[in-house]
Amino acid sequence: MFYHGYDNYMKHAFPEDELKPLTCKPLGRDRLDPTHIAINDVLGNYSLSLVDSLTTLAVLASSSTEARRNKALHHFQSGVAALVEQYGDGTDGPAGQGLRARGFDLDSKVQVFETVIRGVGGLLSAHQFAVGDLPITGYRPPKTTTGNGSDSIQWPNGLRYNGQLLRLAEDLGNRLLPAFHTDTGIPYPRVNLRHGIPFYAESPLHRDAENGMCHRIQRRNGELTETCSAGAGSLLLEFTTLSRLTGDPRFEQLSKRAFWSIWERKGPTGLVGAGIDAETGLWTSSYTGIGASVDSFYEYAAKAYVLFSAAPAATSSGAFPPTAISDAHGGSSQHFDDPESYYGVWKDAHAAINHHLRRGRMYIHPHYIQADLFTGAARAFWFDSLGAFFPGLLTLTGDVEEATEAHLLNTALWSRYSALPERWSTSSGSVESGLGWWGGRPEFIESTYHLYRATQDPWYLHVGEMVMRDIKRRCWTKCGWAGIQDVRTGERSDRMESYFLSETTKYLILLFEPDHPLNKLDASFVFNTEGHPLILPRIAHQQYRASTPSAKGAPNVASGGSSAQTCPPPPAHHPFSDSPVASRGDLYHAANLARLHFMPTHETLESPLIEYSADHPSVSISDVRSPSNYTYFPWTLPLELVPPNATCDKMTARPTFDITFPTHPHGVLTPGSLQRVLNGILVNSISGLRLGMIQDVKVDIGGIPSSAELYRVQAINNIAMGRDEKVFVAKDTAADAVNPLDPNFTRVRDMAMVDLVIDVTPELMCSKKNTTSNLFDNSVTSTSSPDLVYSSPAHENVPHESSMMHAFNSLIEHVAALIHNDPQETTTGYLREYFPAITPTGAGAAPLPDVEDALGPDMSGSPRGGLVWHSIYVTDNNCNSRLPVSVPRDHQVLVITRGGCSFGQKLQNIPTFPPSKNSLQLVIVVSYDDAEAGLPSGWLVRPLLEKHQLTPAGLSRHRPIPMVMVGGGDKTHDVFRRAVGLGLKRRYSIQAQGVPISNLIII
Repeated sequence: MFYHGYDNYMKHAFPEDELKPLTCKPLGRDRLDPTHIAINDVLGNYSLSLVDSLTTLAVLASSSTEARRNKALHHFQSGVAALVEQYGDGTDGPAGQGLRARGFDLDSKVQVFETVIRGVGGLLSAHQFAVGDLPITGYRPPKTTTGNGSDSIQWPNGLRYNGQLLRLAEDLGNRLLPAFHTDTGIPYPRVNLRHGIPFYAESPLHRDAENGMCHRIQRRNGELTETCSAGAGSLLLEFTTLSRLTGDPRFEQLSKRAFWSIWERKGPTGLVGAGIDAETGLWTSSYTGIGASVDSFYEYAAKAYVLFSAAPAATSSGAFPPTAISDAHGGSSQHFDDPESYYGVWKDAHAAINHHLRRGRMYIHPHYIQADLFTGAARAFWFDSLGAFFPGLLTLTGDVEEATEAHLLNTALWSRYSALPERWSTSSGSVESGLGWWGGRPEFIESTYHLYRATQDPWYLHVGEMVMRDIKRRCWTKCGWAGIQDVRTGERSDRMESYFLSETTKYLILLFEPDHPLNKLDASFVFNTEGHPLILPRIAHQQYRASTPSAKGAPNVASGGSSAQTCPPPPAHHPFSDSPVASRGDLYHAANLARLHFMPTHETLESPLIEYSADHPSVSISDVRSPSNYTYFPWTLPLELVPPNATCDKMTARPTFDITFPTHPHGVLTPGSLQRVLNGILVNSISGLRLGMIQDVKVDIGGIPSSAELYRVQAINNIAMGRDEKVFVAKDTAADAVNPLDPNFTRVRDMAMVDLVIDVTPELMCSKKNTTSNLFDNSVTSTSSPDLVYSSPAHENVPHESSMMHAFNSLIEHVAALIHNDPQETTTGYLREYFPAITPTGAGAAPLPDVEDALGPDMSGSPRGGLVWHSIYVTDNNCNSRLPVSVPRDHQVLVITRGGCSFGQKLQNIPTFPPSKNSLQLVIVVSYDDAEAGLPSGWLVRPLLEKHQLTPAGLSRHRPIPMVMVGGGDKTHDVFRRAVGLGLKRRYSIQAQGVPISNLIII
């Protein structure tokens, strides 16, 4: 398969970039249409297919038969010689001038990303095969010393190899460096290999320091500065290898700067977006997923950890001036050389992907969607063929079960179409927006290879066989391998992409060559995203040697650290089958989602290979027949691997329903009825509102599992909601529309949690004013609003919606969204703050006072309405002596600290007092984190008052005193010392058919 494409390229297209296999002509840059980026971004006029094919020839040179080894090695060495002949040997002398150019001095405007992964990556990897850094069976490069004292390797074709490919890679890399002249550290998407970046007028490269930093280029030409996360952040492997081999640290440091410049701008979801402006650093697209424009950023985060762990990092001295990277976004720049930090990025990103993008087994079969970068709301439900790389990445990082599930769906889709369409919709079950082409992409084969290496399951060999036979059946031409323009009709395209020779065939070779030296290489090598293997030299260049960085202060990684992460053993074989995958109970779930059971069986033979088979008896009927629409898959799977009398797991589906509110006679649903606020949507009118409900999975909050099932609002009037977004409805708004007897929408008061509303003086705030967003940010601790998270009692069956972490955080996020300015001192001189409190349980618990709910602050942060209590007495733990009689008589609120004695003893030390509106109404106990041993930090157990409250004389207290408990320790205690007013705000939640709605908050 490889030779059919390679030989025809060399015959009909070399030295142009690619081959047109239907017309047997070369394919080069579109000089008539410079805007044709689908061609011009990739084809740089530097014999791309040969550059991309050298490493596959090196892999073939380790084939199991000697004849094939010799042929491949001969082609490899001849290919290097042909490349040197065209572009020179990379030196400054006469030998550096080739037939086409001196190095890559070409007037070609190319995409930085594609040129790095294909051009630089291909040259570097081929160099490492040539010098023996990467293994070729039987190849021991004999080094000889030339007259000038340099080492070289004499090849049978007459070429003395002395690093020509490395010098050419350095030449190409140097021509890409102008793209990194940005203020953000994110490289421009394109560069001219000869002229640099004259078309980016705003680049710092065009600023003249001698004349006041003004722009030498005053006119904008409309050149797009938008790049993508994958394009800017996936240069690490190639550029770091180039730096280590040449001794020039700029490549490594610039690629790392670009990676971290992308990561520091990740969205609130913890994910990176599809499009970003290289000049402003602002996201240009709010789409995010695992496929196109994002894919290799995550891939390179994980692979950078593997590659960088093998060799020390480069020194930063003499480097290209870096752009400062904020410490607030993932750590100081001095730690960006630490391999652990890249592993931490992958672990954080993987967790965010599973939380926002992955749909689990309750959606027929697990798969991934596209979501909003900022909210996590679903944006699209298509799968793209580039996303088929993800199972392979999961396999490399040890997540084999998740990888297996994802790969099953890809296999079912290939079985249906005999290829993977560019986009396929999981919701409609058809090709998305007419994007039905397959250009020979390797991602599915790549994942198949990695899963087979990890599991040794013969299933994956049969998947590879299916892919190989389908490619031969549908893509063969007399002059090479064509792409498929439409997988539904079989229409072919007249282009053989260079990655077909670089990746698709390479991974098929390695899949079926289990003893290949790369499959047994015990070293920290990786394949770049173009399929080129790379490895760092264990001893760096003498002028480029640096000590291994200390991990002290490095960004945290997953629990247990990367050293604790190990790959799981291969799954055990089913007793009735040699294939664990074929025995899976969810095998037909993937077939169901791919709609295989709706597909007819094709009986007729339609393949251009039939013409070829007439003179080639080696082509069997299996090569041209594809019964690809059976519900068991792949179609090449022998029946003996299908377990007899096996059963499937029950297919689950998540209950969904809509709640629609009637339209009021005078109520009209207007754009102002729904208002986007921080972390959710505020409902200002419930008239005509429609809530799309879905049963949520059971969740763990703060490490404490929830035993309750939950519903979640997933859409409001067809506006999709993110998994973490909330719906806020004012109590009065809901009261007008909610029928107390409606089982689908029932308002329930929270009996365990309440909010304390406190007026404090501005002096109590931190010396540096907090902005509103910081004041109410869950992750920020401040004097006025401690970082408190509370739970329901650990030993009582309190409803899930009573979780302080859920309700309080939702409440304060809403308030934060409505306040856009720093709190200003008002005529009252007070600021209004919230403190969450938990009520006690047991025989001694008393109901809270029946007072009107307090109001939150207005838009400027000023108090709205008065608070009911203004006389507050703050003391110690109240364990050693009785309080003075005047305290409960003349103060409405008593604040004491936790510890020293039981809650009952604290209340018993309060003297009796005549009830009045000015006497004691509420006792507040301030807890400390160390009092909650065994619980996650910030959580509280509901206080237990086992006995009825007693007076200091030991008699039963006729009027028990209400009590609540708050957290925060000394900071909270100090706030109460300065408080001038206090009120209560009760909490409400909504239930549907008795099940709580987790993200609908009544305020």
